[in-house]
Amino acid sequence: MRLYIKNMVCSRCRMAVQAELEKAGLHPLTVELGEVEIGSKPSREELKRLDGSLRKLGFELIDDKKSRIIEKIKNCIVTLVHHSEVHVGVNLSDYIAGQLHYEYTYLSNLFSEVEGTTIEKYFIAQKIEKVKELLVYDELSLSEIADQLGYSSVAYLSSQFKKVTGLTPTYYKSLKDHKRKNIEDL
Repeated sequence: MRLYIKNMVCSRCRMAVQAELEKAGLHPLTVELGEVEIGSKPSREELKRLDGSLRKLGFELIDDKKSRIIEKIKNCIVTLVHHSEVHVGVNLSDYIAGQLHYEYTYLSNLFSEVEGTTIEKYFIAQKIEKVKELLVYDELSLSEIADQLGYSSVAYLSSQFKKVTGLTPTYYKSLKDHKRKNIEDL
């Protein structure tokens, strides 16, 4: 049986969810971002308890189709921006449509309807958080960061960064108190 779980965005999330499933006696066959495969169908009571323990960790079970698709879109973007070597020079609409096997127009309309923002704005928010992370690490130049994240120029990255954060990348880097957001809060 497949379970869908909201807010799984990283490998630590997978480990936390796997641990909760094991604690609940629901031994998972696979644990991926947003999806878990278990061998047997849990009872209603087991699902209720699992949902309660997952919610304490910031996750929750998803039971409707629209929410599952939205979560898949988000996980697709998070993986592309934060965990992929393919990186973000790819065409976003083609990438998402190819990953989810739906027309992009349908996915875009659904995402906007449910989330109140566009896929593109969500994608930009993820990229800006990645820029913040890379600026704090101070291992790459702004030019290298722009290249890694698929920006056409440092000027375009800087412009988008300032539009989203209100700060220039250089000023952000100079701040002592870096205000980054959790991926699941974007």
